[in-house]
Amino acid sequence: MPIKSYILHCEYQNKNILLNELQKLTNCEVIPAQNHEVIVVVTDTDSEETDTELYNQLLEMKGLKHLSLVSGFDAK
Repeated sequence: MPIKSYILHCEYQNKNILLNELQKLTNCEVIPAQNHEVIVVVTDTDSEETDTELYNQLLEMKGLKHLSLVSGFDAK
């Protein structure tokens, strides 16, 4: 069960677009910063395959400028 956290940096003035896209995803919690163009996403998936699919979905999000993995944990 991989659990990972990411910081997503938004393109200028595209935070709301990115938030709307992120909130459609399953297996993750979305936490927007109140005063910056960044969003924290914590993922919790049931397999490495699902984790990879979710990661690829994150990379393709509209409004995403940069994605940074902050922490990862795999309880095998």
